[in-house]
Amino acid sequence: MSPSADRHFLLLLLLLLFSCPSLIAGQLLYNICGTTGNFTDNSTYQANLNRLLSTLSLNASTSGFTTTTVGQVPNLAIGLALCRGDVNATECRGCLDTASQDSQQLCPFNRGAILWYDFCFLRFSNQQFLGSTSNDPEIFMHNVANVSSPQRFTRLLNLLLNSTLNNATGSDRRFATGQVSNYTAASPTVYGLVQCLPYLSASQCQQCVFGLFNPLPTYLEGMLGGRVLGTLCTMRYEIYSFFEGAPTLRLTVPLENATSPAAPPAAAPPLAVPASGQAAGKKNVTGTVLAIAIPSVTAISLIFLICICYWRRRKPAPQYETEAEKIMSVESILFDLSTLQVATAFFSEDNKLGEGGFGAVYKGFLPNGQEIAVKKLLNAGQGLAELKNELVLVAKLQHRNLVKLLGVCLEEEKMLIYEYVPNRSLDLYLYGNHQFVHSYEMQVAALQINHSNTVNVDPARGKELPWGTRYKIINGIAQGLLYLHEESQIKIIHRDLKASNILLDAEMNPKISDFGLAKLFDGDQTQGTTNRVIGTFGYMAPEYAMHGKFSMKSDVFSFGVLVLEVLTGRKNSGSYDSETAEDLLSFAWEKWSGGAALEIVDPVLGDEYRGSDVLRCLQIGLLCVQENPSDRPSMITVDLMLSSETVSVQTPSKPAFCGAKSFKDVPVSDSSALPVGALEKSGTRSVAMSPNEVSISELEPR
Repeated sequence: MSPSADRHFLLLLLLLLFSCPSLIAGQLLYNICGTTGNFTDNSTYQANLNRLLSTLSLNASTSGFTTTTVGQVPNLAIGLALCRGDVNATECRGCLDTASQDSQQLCPFNRGAILWYDFCFLRFSNQQFLGSTSNDPEIFMHNVANVSSPQRFTRLLNLLLNSTLNNATGSDRRFATGQVSNYTAASPTVYGLVQCLPYLSASQCQQCVFGLFNPLPTYLEGMLGGRVLGTLCTMRYEIYSFFEGAPTLRLTVPLENATSPAAPPAAAPPLAVPASGQAAGKKNVTGTVLAIAIPSVTAISLIFLICICYWRRRKPAPQYETEAEKIMSVESILFDLSTLQVATAFFSEDNKLGEGGFGAVYKGFLPNGQEIAVKKLLNAGQGLAELKNELVLVAKLQHRNLVKLLGVCLEEEKMLIYEYVPNRSLDLYLYGNHQFVHSYEMQVAALQINHSNTVNVDPARGKELPWGTRYKIINGIAQGLLYLHEESQIKIIHRDLKASNILLDAEMNPKISDFGLAKLFDGDQTQGTTNRVIGTFGYMAPEYAMHGKFSMKSDVFSFGVLVLEVLTGRKNSGSYDSETAEDLLSFAWEKWSGGAALEIVDPVLGDEYRGSDVLRCLQIGLLCVQENPSDRPSMITVDLMLSSETVSVQTPSKPAFCGAKSFKDVPVSDSSALPVGALEKSGTRSVAMSPNEVSISELEPR
């Protein structure tokens, strides 16, 4: 071939590489066609499938993973797309576009297909498969070359895969890469990759991948490379780097009991060259390649940079708006039922976080990979039009110390969609040093619960709340409550403020949850007297618990109880099984009035706290639980007292309920909530409670 022809060929190759990234986007490894029937050309299912594949390719290219559904039964199309964690958006999109096209050629008119590529994984069907715990089918692929020391290589491989798996389960993407090598250069470096579907929990991912290599399948024993493809998880290992970028894990281990080195990586075969004039030909070809490639790449790079600069100069400055400004109507926060069904695997029990007084809560994943918590409302107690207005108002409430309402669903069942808060609820950290907490209400958090609804709190959990974190939690709750009372567009009285309604984010910042539910369930009442008491014994102000009278000061009382619980690590009302056990308010008051205030401090803190801060918080907490509502400070005053040491704090009086028996040993009723006064003839009163301790209770005044 002449130099001119060489130049034309290389230019054409460069143009192809730059203009067709899909050529390198991934190779088809294996495919399986579904067995759930076929569709006809131009049918409704074909239209739904085309729309599904397009949506999967678009959404997964930005987030790396997505699930979605299109249409209704019998033409429902369900799909899942996953890209390898190390590939970029362009490679991901190219691979999925290729997979979409290939699926129509490899499985023509088939209602289901599974396709594995080097860069991506695509699956669709007309039958529900999301939420399945089976990794079948599993496809085994291996290198044809063997290792010279299989036992030593297997030990090295197991170390690599176990360590890489640990990294993957600790990642939100459930993906990790790694490499392991010996101190001796004679042994090969082994590279590994592990990936699970992101909606699997850490334990589910670990169980899935562990089943792939422990023990190592006979198909892979002694092989220099191999992989297992599954529908939930995959793993791969080679003696060369096959993933993009640096590994997330590097291991170097000593070579133990080495008797013979493992086979080194096979050298790449030499390129064929002409028989005559080899040296001159090689030199000419190399010079031609460099002479063409370097100026071409430089020119293309310069043109690319010029285009970017020109585009950025012409593009107008972006106009930003807050999330609250975007929410103009309920349609702007409306979720489709089908989206939530896919996100929660059709509300499977495996995804159920718990069930509270207002409804069950499920964990889910949106198509963009965002974790959500979906709360099904039992009955919102008001008309649909009024509920829509309330939902829009609540969705506009934006504060760093409130759990964010992402949207609503009004199809068939009314559901609220919240952000997912990872560090569970405050009660699981506080009470472990004094008792086992029995809680029927698992809040919107990553809770591991059994079907008996009993939570065994680890006594060591309190150590995860050092004094600095506790002080931050107290301040954060105060600021969130102040926002609800004074600063938000609508004034909301929470009416069920308690430790299990305080969720902790990744940095242990507190977020008040369920702050809008009292309003949604009693939309026409924001202050005054209600005939439906919503709350939890131990947190309710006396005027609210006994007479149904509520105001912002009843929330202040609940906040005061929370402050005392954070300081002591003890739960108010029923902290002990003993009949003679004193309640938390009496305990705190006796220590305060007896000059031994610092003895209330949670023993798990030891001496690691600032005494002046503890005394100030104790004084504020006792002020908030005064029996007379007018003696309690407003949240504005509370926030000032917490944020400034120059603001004086009044001396508290004896708090409410002090010295009296706490509300416990209350009979549980299976009846539905009754209004206050419904049982007055018998001298009792019914209270609709959040089932943190009791479900529906009858309260006898004492």
